[in-house]
Formats: sequence, structure tokens, C-alpha cells
Amino acid sequence: MGKTITEKILALHSGDKEVEPGQFILAGVDMALGNDVTAPLAIDKFEKANQRGVFDNNKIALVPDHFAPNKDIKSAEQCKIVRDFARRHNIINYFEIGEMGIEHVLLPEKGLVLPGDLVIGADSHTCTYGALGAFSTGVGSTDLASCYMTGKVWLRVPESIKFIYTGKLKKWVSGKDIILFTIGEIGVDGALYKAMEFTGEVIDHLPMDDRFTICNMAIEAGGKSGIIQPDKTTFSYVDGRKKRDYKVFTSDRNARFAEVYEFNLSNLDPQIALPHLPSNTKSVGEVGNVNLDQVVIGSCTNGRISDFEIAAHILKGKKVHPYVRCIILPGTQSVYMKALEKGWIEIFIKAGCAVSTPTCGPCLGGHMGILAKGEKALATTNRNFVGRMGHPESEVYLSSPAVAAASAIEGRVVHPNEVM
Repeated sequence: MGKTITEKILALHSGDKEVEPGQFILAGVDMALGNDVTAPLAIDKFEKANQRGVFDNNKIALVPDHFAPNKDIKSAEQCKIVRDFARRHNIINYFEIGEMGIEHVLLPEKGLVLPGDLVIGADSHTCTYGALGAFSTGVGSTDLASCYMTGKVWLRVPESIKFIYTGKLKKWVSGKDIILFTIGEIGVDGALYKAMEFTGEVIDHLPMDDRFTICNMAIEAGGKSGIIQPDKTTFSYVDGRKKRDYKVFTSDRNARFAEVYEFNLSNLDPQIALPHLPSNTKSVGEVGNVNLDQVVIGSCTNGRISDFEIAAHILKGKKVHPYVRCIILPGTQSVYMKALEKGWIEIFIKAGCAVSTPTCGPCLGGHMGILAKGEKALATTNRNFVGRMGHPESEVYLSSPAVAAASAIEGRVVHPNEVM
């Protein structure tokens, strides 16, 4: 029986010739990620173990991004714990104000994750890096602390589910729509502890930014990871950024999958996830009249340069509805700079948007856009649980940047065709 790309990567990092789904392994890690929410807990465990040094100061990344720039005293203290640890142990990949970004946008941009890598992060959306052909998954802070000491992580090898996407996408349909549709089809536990392998002609033609978006939301279907086999698009992205060599893996033709789904997406319309689950999806035309108080364009899901190109294209020469707060959150300083150079920041400001420094901000109800009781937001983020962006009686709808930008203009959820 052949092996999946996930099984091959995990075998390499565990030192085994091959591994089987359900097998427990101890695997070496290429990158261990923490942020200002999760790393302080790991640091506390690490220090209580009386460890003198970390396993490798070049294989740890620390990115204060959730409540940074610091929103209050507690968040400032959290960031200080991370900063002090980074200085004590000379952590090479420490990124703070002025250099920071949203972690899952920043690490690929910096060339810190490559095909064939095994990456863990104390953040559930670490599965983003599967877009590069890496096995990447979220872990708890205790697992992160253990990795700081040993450079290894204890894992159960997941079964894989294969998703095959065929057809030709309509205008305005993006990676965000594909993953929202998929989660709507299989449910929030439809891939529980499975590696979601995304394939097919649609994936082959997607740019990297859309691939990152798809893998980012694998966790919203319960996935242990999301992964896309590397191809020329992947190599074009990583080869100008890489700081070391990498190894490419692909699934064998006779690899074993727990399930195989095939979707023809030729008739797929832009999707909306309604409150209060990412699986509660409809096409934008089926949503009805939903008036909005806030629109957020950004996050680790849709905070990349192509996301803002689409938003700027739609917002150019137009105005955000007077009753809507539209918040723009570039994923990194580099994304911000490119948007500035392209003139998109000027477009956003003239349209009446607020443009923020890179931060996770309102996505997790952190800051820079908290919702009051009864308010409704449309966001390009990844979760719309009860109270996710503020008051438990507020509502969050999820969409692509194209739908978000168009809806900001109209003040209600609309298809981009309504404003273009």
C-alpha cells in the first residue's frame, strides 16, 4: 500500500522507515511557534523544569500578535514575558512591533517554513503552512514547552481525507469560498483528527495566497492539518525566500485515504458562513437582507497582498456605507508596505476605512474592533462562534475579501457584482 504525503513527512521526522495511521510517534520539529497568548504558558513550564537552554534557538519563532500592540497592562505583561525569554535565549526568529505580523502570514513570508517540514504551533491555525507541503499542526502550550526542551513532539499519525476539486471557478470565487463550502458540506467535525489533503485542477490553478487560506481553515472542519502537494507555484513562492534546503513529498497513487470527496466547483458562488459556526454556509445570494455594523478585512486567513488587491479594486472611487465601520488589517509590515506602494492604502482611507498596523486584533475579540450587543460584523477571519468578536449577543458572518469589500459599500451582505 502506498503512503500519503503526511505519512511520508511524519516518517522522515520520526526516524521510521514508514508510519501508519493511528501510530504514536516522537518526531523532530523544524519550527516551534508561539505567540503572546500561548507562549507565556509554555515559558512558565520551561522555566519550572529548570532548563538552561532551548533545543535550538533558530527553530523557535515567537510572534506577539494577538493583543499587540498591547491593548492593556495584562497584554503588555504577556508580551514582556515573551520578549524577555527571547532575549535570554537569543531566539533568532523573534518579531515584535515594527517587524511583527500576524504569525501565519509572517512565517511563510520570511521563508521559515518549507515543503517537507514538520511545524508545530501553540495556535490552532498553524495548519496554514500545509499550503507549502509541510505537516503543520496546532498543539497545547505544554507540548510547546516540551519541544523547547527536546526539539520533539509526540503525535498520533492521522488518517488522511482527500478532497478533489474540479471545474473552473467563477469570477469573485476564491480559496475562502472553497474552504467555506467544504466545511459546510462535511461539518465542523467532518475531518476530526484527519489530515485534509486538497487536490484537483482547481487547486493546481490557485495562487499561494488562496492555498494558505484553504489550509488555514482546516481546523474549522476538525482537521489535524491541511496540506497541498508542492508544485511549481509552491517552488516559485519558497525559492526566493528559503534559508535552507527542503525535501518534497507527494502522495502515492495507491495511498490509503479514510475518505475521498470530489466536488465540481464550476457553479460555486461566493460563500457566507452565518452565525454561529463556520459550517453554517450559504451562497451570498441566499443570505437575505443582513445589515452590517462592521466589516473586517485581514487576519491570518485573508491578510495577504492579493486580498487587499481585490478589496482595493472594489473600493476604488467608492465610499464605505456611513453606518459601517470598515477595518483593514494587513498581515505583515511587508504586506502593508506593498499596499502602500500600490496606492491601495490611499484607496482604503479615501473610502472611509480605518487601516491598522498588523495584528490579530478583532478576530478573537482582542482589540481594534470589538462588537457591542446586537451588532453584526462581516469578516474575512476564520471563526464566527458566539462572542468571538465581542458581546455574546453580537453576530459574525464570514466571507472572502471581495464580498466583504462590496458589503462594506452597501452596508449589507451583497455579491460583488452589485457594486461592480
